[in-house]
Amino acid sequence: MTTRRKFLKGGTAASILAAAPAIVRGQNLNSKLQLASIGSDGKGLSDIKAMSTHDKQQYVAFCDIDLNRTLNVKQISPDTPIYQDFREMFAQMGDKIDAVTVSTPDHMHAYCSISAMKLGKHVYCQKPLTHNVWEAREVAKMAKEKGLITRMGNQIHSHQFYRTAAQIIQSGRIGKVTQVHSWVGTPGHCRSGHISRPKTADPVPETLDWDKWIGVAPMRPYSGNKCYAPWGWRDWQDFGGGAIGDFGCHILDPVYTALNITGPSDDFIAEHSGMNDEVWPAQTSYSFTVPGTEYTAVERLKITWYNGGLMPSIKGSHLPEREALPPSGSMVIAEGGTIIIPHVAAPLLYFEGKEASTEYEMADDRDHYHGWIDGCLSGKQPSDDFEYGARLTETILLGNIAVRYRGTKLQWDAPKMRFSNNEDANRWLTREYREGWDLKALIG
Repeated sequence: MTTRRKFLKGGTAASILAAAPAIVRGQNLNSKLQLASIGSDGKGLSDIKAMSTHDKQQYVAFCDIDLNRTLNVKQISPDTPIYQDFREMFAQMGDKIDAVTVSTPDHMHAYCSISAMKLGKHVYCQKPLTHNVWEAREVAKMAKEKGLITRMGNQIHSHQFYRTAAQIIQSGRIGKVTQVHSWVGTPGHCRSGHISRPKTADPVPETLDWDKWIGVAPMRPYSGNKCYAPWGWRDWQDFGGGAIGDFGCHILDPVYTALNITGPSDDFIAEHSGMNDEVWPAQTSYSFTVPGTEYTAVERLKITWYNGGLMPSIKGSHLPEREALPPSGSMVIAEGGTIIIPHVAAPLLYFEGKEASTEYEMADDRDHYHGWIDGCLSGKQPSDDFEYGARLTETILLGNIAVRYRGTKLQWDAPKMRFSNNEDANRWLTREYREGWDLKALIG
């Protein structure tokens, strides 16, 4: 076993990532899947609690860069080891871990997930799957090469409301789909789009390892008042994706699932309320097209996204005049009717000016977390794996690149992973990784 001294002397995770994959104890159905967490409070805590209701799992290690945010898991499992560096956790506990849950800010998703997969660990990673497009491609590639059971944490994918919406669309009840509008009612995590970095640095709390929190991103001074950690990070371009990054993989999920969208998106164009080089806009809309499928009436389907209080018009849909839309959701317009998919509530059906209908058979409700554990135990990949998660994530990340070029249509060449008509936009497909956190070097 690698000692802490040897690990720290190496300076990176490279020395441990050459280790042979751990044997999955869960393959013996009389034993339990041995889990470790990266991120142990907030969404990490809710993921841990949800996983812990499965009777064939047990957490054997918890990790969080802020030890103050491990107090709750200590109460859940007092004897489970706590780590502040997931690389050290892998060095000391790697042979005891079968699978990992990743619940960190977006900018660390890929580094954590790839580190775990290189060790042969199954991974459940929160949405969006990655912080940039290159990372999404690499995460999906490694999951496939390693043959691992993976799942993105858009848990509503398994909820009966979203499953019902997909079931209705695929049944043909509203006919072939012609256009889609999706929106989130949040005012956006950035309230102005022009927030600047704090001018002064605050003392770093003793329980927080700020260097590890920054991870792959460029170093900046710590700021209190939840400016970055633990909650404000979604505002900032270095760490999160704003409202699109937060909700895009949720709200677009039933659309992609119902229409079986597997082809690449292209023709991105965005409008917004203004932004600087630090934070995302307060209000954004962007549209893109995807290849038509057996469930669409068009060869290229247009999908439009709105956030920050912007909403689609119901003109051209089957909704009665002045019908109110839910605060967040999708409007899927088809040749024979329109379905409203609220976030998260029962779908509403409309047929040319008639009142909303809920006359349909409800799909079964499934446990997104248990489904992943069951897959790890059985070796059968559930839906919503990293291949699907990367495709959906890529769409919302490309939208955020379009936001940087307001009013300019960007032509996306998916096979070549580049914009064919704007060379400058290609610089946002990946990032410069900070020394000691070089993901490209980690992949090798």
